[in-house]
Amino acid sequence: MGDLFAAIHDARIFTDPKAVADAIPDQSPADLVAAWKQQKDLPGFNLKLFVSQHFTVPVLRSASYSRKPGENVRDYITGMWDVLTRDADAPIPWSSLLPLPHKYIVPGGRFSEIYYWDTYFTMIGLYEDERIDLMRNVVRDIASLIDRYGHMPNGNRTYYLGRSQPPFFSVMLDLLASHDGQVVYTSFLPTLQREYDYWTDGAATLQPGSAWRHAVKLSDGTVMFRPWDDMNTPRDESFPQDQETARQTHRNPNELWRDLRAGAETGWDYSSRWLADGKTLSTIQATSLITIEYNCLIVHLMQTLSHAYALSNDKTKSAFYAEQAKHLQAAINHYLWNAQEGAYYDYNWKTQKQLDVLSTATAVPLFLHLAPQENADAVAKTIEKRLLHVGGLTVTDRVTGQQWDSPNGWAPEQWMAIKGLEQYGHDSLAAEIGRRWMARVIGTFEKSGVLLEKYDVVSPEISPTGGKGGGEYPMQVGFGWTNGTLLGLMNRYPQKTRTVLDKNPMADQESQKPLPPVDAWDAKGPDIPVTEKSPLKGVPLSALHTEDDAQDEQNQKSSPASDPQNARPLAPPTENDRTEKKSSDNSAGPQNATSPREQQQQQQQQQQQQQQQSSGRP
Repeated sequence: MGDLFAAIHDARIFTDPKAVADAIPDQSPADLVAAWKQQKDLPGFNLKLFVSQHFTVPVLRSASYSRKPGENVRDYITGMWDVLTRDADAPIPWSSLLPLPHKYIVPGGRFSEIYYWDTYFTMIGLYEDERIDLMRNVVRDIASLIDRYGHMPNGNRTYYLGRSQPPFFSVMLDLLASHDGQVVYTSFLPTLQREYDYWTDGAATLQPGSAWRHAVKLSDGTVMFRPWDDMNTPRDESFPQDQETARQTHRNPNELWRDLRAGAETGWDYSSRWLADGKTLSTIQATSLITIEYNCLIVHLMQTLSHAYALSNDKTKSAFYAEQAKHLQAAINHYLWNAQEGAYYDYNWKTQKQLDVLSTATAVPLFLHLAPQENADAVAKTIEKRLLHVGGLTVTDRVTGQQWDSPNGWAPEQWMAIKGLEQYGHDSLAAEIGRRWMARVIGTFEKSGVLLEKYDVVSPEISPTGGKGGGEYPMQVGFGWTNGTLLGLMNRYPQKTRTVLDKNPMADQESQKPLPPVDAWDAKGPDIPVTEKSPLKGVPLSALHTEDDAQDEQNQKSSPASDPQNARPLAPPTENDRTEKKSSDNSAGPQNATSPREQQQQQQQQQQQQQQQSSGRP
């Protein structure tokens, strides 16, 4: 379909290129391309008519939603759950959508599928609204994708299979365990293991100064992690933009496109954090960077694995993963900490230098309780001095026109900073950030009647259109993570909420609830032995998994990382699959990509081959 899709993009038939990637052909891709090639050079051929006859474009259900008469902000959030909920998917021939077995939540607008890191922050609102069944279902859906493809893709689309997003699965389990108890960890242990195997793939056999996929081994032997995508072609959902970016530089286009894809995997697409010159998108260097979030979240994944194995009475594996977590945590506080600046920064593993872009990611080690107290105290001062504005925190201290830079603030960053600061005793600063952010979001709601994806937090004036542009698409309405975290903050700070609502007259109920816990061992919930039925309303433990679990667990037993004598990150593919292994950026991952519609089959075949070869790997 590559040539046909390129022609559709070139003709600008759709205002949003993602609609092309999501469009469903009415016949097999091979037959459709053949029909197009036969007709395209005929007199009077109309590509737009051809597309309308042979493709179905899914309806975006939440794109036009707005506030109903008399509806306050809490009512809006509650009503939006139904708008943003999708039923379990029936497989559709030739669709890019990866079907999910249970109901799930989408962010909203053009984002009509489940997204990895978005889902955690949306789940916070489900937790607060006591929509526990739906919260369980999205966890089970993400687990099903990890079990099927070996990782959680960026979203449940075939064109997202080459990459993931920041690995929040273990943090999601904490949130679910806060309601359902410790049985959650043992129930999803095989999925946690598979997630770990994906992110650490190849780390065990790397040489110092080299990288493979997400794993990087520094010159002193320390293993840390970076953004990555297995493909090096323009993104299906942003095809024209990626082509245009390539035309603006003399860089190798495949190298550029891989960096663009890796930047998209971070969830911050795009930001000065990833740009070599700090401002120009074509200088993106995401695969050269060890990022704060990735490494902190992988520590949490290791800690959660250790906890789950302890619950399963496997002391050897529990101790192994606890030690892995300890080493990576120490590396974060060594390589990413800047004492002079009082903040955590990303690190370029090729130049062996820290970057100088301050971002809200500096609060992630606090959110996951990985920072020493003195570091956390310094971070609090830095955040207050350099990132806090009238409407909350800007995501960076740079103004570049990119959407993940100042003056924009984003809901997940406010939440992690607030939670992280609270965990280290900076309650008043956390509350003030919460008040300012709620004032900006609710003030915008009062003017627009909707909750949005991002907000301008610097301007003294509240805009009904939310944040500044700079992204690859217009402002999106919904919006999952804004809804979820706002509800969490309103429940956490009822007095601050009351002040905000008094200035924006919408009646609301005051209630106080604690923020959901983060650390696995702090999760509150029924203390039910793992041998009993789960507290999921009487559902047996086996019902937590997909129908493929029996085969998955058998495959997991043959995985090198599951062997107690070899509980190591998976070995990289054979030398014949590599083009470079040492310090070059392309030393990490497949170089040639198939078409997006073939990607699902390719991933399944690769998974089977890896399972067959696993016993022979070092």
